[in-house]
Amino acid sequence: MSSAWSLRFLTSTRGRLIALLRRDTRTVDDLASALNLTDNAVRAHLAALERDGIVRQCGVRRDGGVGKPAFAYELTADAEQFFAKPYATVLNEMLTVLDGTLAHDDMEQLLRTIGARMARGYPPGQGDARMRLEAAVSALNQLGGLAELDVEGENFSLRGYSCPLAAVVPGHPDACRLAEAFVSEVAGVPVRECCDRGAVPHCRFEVAE
Repeated sequence: MSSAWSLRFLTSTRGRLIALLRRDTRTVDDLASALNLTDNAVRAHLAALERDGIVRQCGVRRDGGVGKPAFAYELTADAEQFFAKPYATVLNEMLTVLDGTLAHDDMEQLLRTIGARMARGYPPGQGDARMRLEAAVSALNQLGGLAELDVEGENFSLRGYSCPLAAVVPGHPDACRLAEAFVSEVAGVPVRECCDRGAVPHCRFEVAE
C-alpha cells in the first residue's frame, strides 16, 4: 500500500475513525462526538470496517449506573496496514551497509540464505512440477507480489506483474537473488530470475535447466 494512498485514506472520515481507535477503544457516542457525525453514520462506518476485519467489538462500557451499556470498539491487527512503516527505508539502508562491507559473492549468498529461510514459513510444493510451481506462485503473492504461472507446452515460468521487493530492487538489484532462492525453495525446483528492474520492477523466474 503506497504512503500517498494511506495518507489520503487517513484524512477521510473512515480514516479519522481508525486513527481515533488506534489511540484507545471508543464507543459509538465517543466517535460521533469526536467526528461530528450522527450515531447512525458512525455505525455505518463501523459495520463496513467490521466486515473488512479492520475493527471489532471488544466489550461494553457503562457510563454511570443507568442506561443501556454501550459497545466499545477497537482495531484489529489488520488495521496496521494503513499506517506508514519504515521497513523499506530500513532494508535499503541495511543493504547499502552490507554492500559496502561484504564481498559480492558473500552478499549474494547471504541474500539466498535469507530467501531460503523465508520459504520455511510456507507450505512446500507437492506433486508434479506444475503443482509445485503453482505453490511458489501462491507464496510469492502472499509476500505482496502479483504473479502467475506461464505454461508453454512443457516449459514453465513465473511471470510477475509487480515485485514484493520493488522498494529496494532499483538501488539493490541483487535483492532479486533473495526472491529467486525463495521461489526455488518453496517449489523444490531450481529457478533462474530474469526480472525486469525498470522504474516499476516486475518479477520473472524461469525453471533452470
